[in-house]
Amino acid sequence: MKHLLSTRDLDRETAVRILDIAEEMSRTADRAVRKLPTLRGKTVVNLFFEDSTRTRLSFESAAKRLSADVITFSAKGSSVSKGESLKDTAQTLEAMGADAIVVRHGVSGAAELLAHAGWIDATIVNAGDGTHEHPTQALLDAYTIRSRRFGDNARERDLAGLRIVIVGDILHSRVARSNVWLLTALGAHVHLVAPRTLLPSGISTWPVTVHESLDDALDTGPDAVMMLRIQSERMHDAYFPSEREYAREWGLTAERATRLGPDTMVMHPGPMNRGLEISSVAADSPASTVLDQVSNGVFVRMAVLYLLVAGESQEES
Repeated sequence: MKHLLSTRDLDRETAVRILDIAEEMSRTADRAVRKLPTLRGKTVVNLFFEDSTRTRLSFESAAKRLSADVITFSAKGSSVSKGESLKDTAQTLEAMGADAIVVRHGVSGAAELLAHAGWIDATIVNAGDGTHEHPTQALLDAYTIRSRRFGDNARERDLAGLRIVIVGDILHSRVARSNVWLLTALGAHVHLVAPRTLLPSGISTWPVTVHESLDDALDTGPDAVMMLRIQSERMHDAYFPSEREYAREWGLTAERATRLGPDTMVMHPGPMNRGLEISSVAADSPASTVLDQVSNGVFVRMAVLYLLVAGESQEES
């Protein structure tokens, strides 16, 4: 496994292995010295063409905890603004010694292009490409669900039989797509909830159950409810009448939060629009995993970099 581009490329065995290694990485958080020497002498470049807080900082923290040298590149203020192509930017970074490039790009398929166009030999990790995929977000979501549900008995477990409800802007969400493929591979039953205007074409071929009513989906007794942000920056038309109506029909309001089961998790990939897709009551409740997802993201990304950059020999040693 040289690249991580899509969760569609992950079978159950590979996904569980990544989650198990992430669990091992989580134990470093309790040490006086949190660093491992695994990637000493390696260089990881964060190549971000879109704004990011959690993902960029999480990858940076993960690489540093593995003792890698980290270069963080932002398209703003770089030669990209002067017209430099993706190819030339990537080749420049590899010439500086990049062993792995973590790329976020506004165009779907950008990570795939970098991995397979033959321009560079570095490992590519997709940190989100357009509306296509965001595989490490799905992995950290699965890790969070597994950890919260099974606790100390999570190792080697999948998510077979769990019911996960994903709510919101499915049309523009790379997080939703990556979660559908990964959660399904892990044996979970995925339910999608959105107004019809925010459902992608061809969704009838996806391995999911689709609801237009959030209340109907909540009545199925989900193990986790994942709320998605309305991505207004990608919207050029009116997809719903008003924010007030959206919050009323598809938001996780305080009233809906009280109807959830005692063990139902409330998830959000962030950033949250409080009062729109999720209420503060739900976001700040004991059921919320929002901050756990941030912490777990570091461990999952450590696991991904460990597997891709360090390789099998490090793991066996």
